[in-house]
Amino acid sequence: MAAAESSPLTTHVLNTGDGVPAARMSLSLHRLDAKLMIWSMLSVGTTDEDGRCSGLIARGAFGPGMYKLRFETGSFWESLGQNSFYPYVEVVFSITEPEQRFHLPLLMSRFSYSTYRGS
Repeated sequence: MAAAESSPLTTHVLNTGDGVPAARMSLSLHRLDAKLMIWSMLSVGTTDEDGRCSGLIARGAFGPGMYKLRFETGSFWESLGQNSFYPYVEVVFSITEPEQRFHLPLLMSRFSYSTYRGS
């Protein structure tokens, strides 16, 4: 993972069903190759005890394009001894101004999720 202070992209995962951060969830960042129309994995990470994963990509590697964050929700719920309707969640987003900072929270329970662009 890139150094947290240089990353223009962060995420925060909250287990809204239990009202706690989603600690130790695996996730990965991918970028779409627009010519080949295939996704390339850029980095992998794990949320910390507060449900945050900040060092996903270095500023210099973050250019305009289409990206996705893949959250391994099924494995997370299994680690808690529970099942889930969603085996994973993929959030696809477009970056047109890579000099900005982007925060993509995921609010989830075993049977629902939502996301938004935070600051």
